[in-house]
Amino acid sequence: MKRREVLGAAALTTLAGCRPEPDQLAKITGGFVGSSPEAGHILREAKLPQYDGNPVRKVNTLIAGGGVAGLSAARALRMQGMEDFVLFDLESEAGGNARGGFLAGMAHPLGAHYLPVPGDDAPEVQDFLEELGLRKRISGRWEYDEKALCHSPQERLFFNGAWQDGLLPTQGISAATQAQYQRFAKLVAQWQSTGAFSMPLRENFRQKLAVAGIESAQAATVFIAYLDAQGLTDPQLRWYLDYCCRDDYGAGINTVSTFAGMHYFAARHGFHAPGDPLSEKEGVLTWPQGNGFLTQAMAAPLKDRLQTQQIVLRIEEGKSEVLVDALDLPTRRVQRYAAQRCIVALPLHVASRVVQSAPDFLKAAAANAVQSSWWVANIHIDAPLHDNGQGAFPSWDNVIYGSKGLGYVDAMHQSTRTAPGATVLTYYHAEGAGKAARQSLLQSTWAQLRDRALAEIAQAHPDITRRAQQITITRYGHAMAVPTPQFFMENNGQTSQSPAYSLRKALSKSKQYSARSTPTTTRLRFAHSDWSGYSVFEEAFTRGLHAALT
Repeated sequence: MKRREVLGAAALTTLAGCRPEPDQLAKITGGFVGSSPEAGHILREAKLPQYDGNPVRKVNTLIAGGGVAGLSAARALRMQGMEDFVLFDLESEAGGNARGGFLAGMAHPLGAHYLPVPGDDAPEVQDFLEELGLRKRISGRWEYDEKALCHSPQERLFFNGAWQDGLLPTQGISAATQAQYQRFAKLVAQWQSTGAFSMPLRENFRQKLAVAGIESAQAATVFIAYLDAQGLTDPQLRWYLDYCCRDDYGAGINTVSTFAGMHYFAARHGFHAPGDPLSEKEGVLTWPQGNGFLTQAMAAPLKDRLQTQQIVLRIEEGKSEVLVDALDLPTRRVQRYAAQRCIVALPLHVASRVVQSAPDFLKAAAANAVQSSWWVANIHIDAPLHDNGQGAFPSWDNVIYGSKGLGYVDAMHQSTRTAPGATVLTYYHAEGAGKAARQSLLQSTWAQLRDRALAEIAQAHPDITRRAQQITITRYGHAMAVPTPQFFMENNGQTSQSPAYSLRKALSKSKQYSARSTPTTTRLRFAHSDWSGYSVFEEAFTRGLHAALT
């Protein structure tokens, strides 16, 4: 047997001999928190609640959806001096899949947990971070707040029975594996040189690929087929690429498009084989509550213009106004609003259901969209975990090679405490794309998901069950769009002919942003990361902002 096989067998034997006693599991409290599948499924009822004729409320702009895109749209309206708007969100707190929570007095993420330091392709995000005081011009250079930049050590991988720095398997790999790493690095460099990759995406990426000799048909293949065609079959490389796709897109290399798989690297930091010269490591911004820090900052100034626990049932565009019916969950009463325009910051599958006489481009996008299901377990531990193996120190991001999950992040990693202690570990698991995965997730009990999370982490930390005190689990049945080949081929967006936008800022400054594609009708503006085919902060934030400017 190879060394890693021996170690793997030993780990399984250890796990089998250290199965948690019933009393260890019984002491762990918890339950489901966060998003409510039951509330979201009201839209599927055969007979929806109806408007009862109460007075219609007038508003200039109504924003449907309080995720990152909707909150960004609200911020853009305020920065233009427009205050006559209202934002509806289904949950009790805005933020979508970028919210935060508290456990044992410690903040932690309920979903998205970091933001790469934005490059010049995302001036909108750069300005937002400047507004929050996270980005400042010091001695002619832009610098980011050290408290928000991820502290070292940043990430580690449990591989071959020990922890190593970084997430690409490197310890004890063969010469053949190293050669495949180098071949893939060259391919990424080739794709990167096209200039087609950015965050957020530019609208002309197809033309740039063609100029570089990369046909759209090739970019639209399933990623694993592209790897097959390139002879990239090494199991360590494939595991890493599959992990990256599951982490960013909610589905693996056998589901996402080649464009998406290469975009992960070409739009960011590239891919570097061990021993190759490294460029400056990509900076990552993170907070104990994850990206909830950013959504809370956008939501705070809205006050009563942000109305939570509101389910948008119907959006009807007329010649002179848009009528919107919303169900107030606490009172179970439907209120009707008449708006001059509506920013539809809803997922595609919801927007296509509630928009009456939906435009063809919305129907087509929704028909080609595939959603991934996720669940997130926040685990309060009363003391540091034992590391099953030697190697790299505990890090912010901790991943187990071969795991079905995506590892965990430490909510207290950014703290300044001098000694390790109790903390909250946020464990992520992408169930995959499609209806079957979604149904399986929603049918699973809290105890079943608890046990799955504990079993995954126990591969590297045999004492996790003994240390765990409380576990809360958040489920996302429609967590995010998956960038499949079909979506890549069928959805081109709408090309905007508008000039650059000028956004009024504090202290009478102004900033121009190049126009970006925004699907629109006469009175509707569509803004959600689903229109990009994948879910990251930069895409959602930029789409929301430009929908408010259009």
